[in-house]
Amino acid sequence: MEDLSIYLTPTYYIDCDAPSISLVSRKLCTPDCHKTAKALFYFVRDEIIYNPYSLFYRPEHYPASRTLEKGEGFCIQKAVLLAALARACDIPARLVFADITNHLMPPKLWDMMRTNLFYHGYTELYLNGLWIKVTPTFDRGMCERLNLMPVEFDGYHAATFHSHDREGRLHIAYTRDHGHCADLPFQRVMDVFKDYYTDRTLTGWKEASIRAQKRNAR
Repeated sequence: MEDLSIYLTPTYYIDCDAPSISLVSRKLCTPDCHKTAKALFYFVRDEIIYNPYSLFYRPEHYPASRTLEKGEGFCIQKAVLLAALARACDIPARLVFADITNHLMPPKLWDMMRTNLFYHGYTELYLNGLWIKVTPTFDRGMCERLNLMPVEFDGYHAATFHSHDREGRLHIAYTRDHGHCADLPFQRVMDVFKDYYTDRTLTGWKEASIRAQKRNAR
């Protein structure tokens, strides 16, 4: 039998023992693990706004409690938060990574990234003997603005990106699976970013994230 203890343990990034994480988890936990998992998913999906311009280049940008406090994040940050909330509710959770291609990138994001290939992070939850993939990345408000199909989760079945939008246009394609991790492999993520994106792209992303933070602080 698989030892699940490592997927319930607090870490620097998946800080499921942080007071703020515990507070939210107490509000959302139920005796039914499936109902709890569903509630946690929708909390992270919709209460934490998707922001691809979040700060990303230092370890302190990734702890779950920080993302919860900011109320926004991109895919990896939101996946870490969902994992932390799940562990706080005694649901084993881990991170998974994959390459995806986004065929419907907004022009502003394309101008910054100059590629539609992304290193995507999401979450796996262990529910009644099965690891279930869930992607809480895009919030409902964003999906409505861009006419995208929001990811829905029933607490039982995998919930990953849709391949097409509401108009039938090709949207997300999963192209490579990078496996799972019990904790955020920060340095590996940074190394992958350097491999996938040019120095110009990374500099532009960093500068855009700093500008966004300054605007939000006003």
